[in-house]
Amino acid sequence: MTKTAATPPSRTNRERAETTRLALVEAARGLFVNKGYGDTSTPEIAAAAGITRGALYHHFVDKRDLFRQVLVREAEAVAAGIEAAAPGQLTPREALVEGSKAYLDAMTVPGRTRLLLIEGPAVLGLAEVMAIDEATSANSLRQGLERARAGKAEVPLDALARLLSAAFDRAALEIDAGADAQDVRAAMLWLLEQALGPEPRRKPAA
Repeated sequence: MTKTAATPPSRTNRERAETTRLALVEAARGLFVNKGYGDTSTPEIAAAAGITRGALYHHFVDKRDLFRQVLVREAEAVAAGIEAAAPGQLTPREALVEGSKAYLDAMTVPGRTRLLLIEGPAVLGLAEVMAIDEATSANSLRQGLERARAGKAEVPLDALARLLSAAFDRAALEIDAGADAQDVRAAMLWLLEQALGPEPRRKPAA
């Protein structure tokens, strides 16, 4: 007696919806990078994703809503790269330095700097982009500074984190524009070391 092959389980509505959303986000990302937000239309995005325009509006309120999701996904990818670069066995200071390097590396992904640092503020406004940043990599920077700070306790931590975050963004823009990546990275790490101050001396073992 021959056995019939088991029918693979059909995908749930939720799985199909997530697949469609991901296809839209990826299609939109490519178009936003290549053409810019203003010159990209929702029919183009739907066609690139292989779905109807009506399905696009079922998943996203409008083009701006879809653009925001593209930015959130990019910011989460940057944050994941930072977290992966700073394993638990590192000291707080080492983790902060490695995470800073990882941020600059993550921002070299083609199109990412344009999306997060140029198109994002222009489309969503600086406040909304900063909120996305605060929820992802900027929060990592603040937490890292809080754990690693040594000789600069007189400087307000929140202000320092915001200014360093802006400096890292500018460094990413410089690299994206063709500046020498090694020089920019070295300058940013020097600036970070100045902000942290000297490392405290370790007490000799008893």
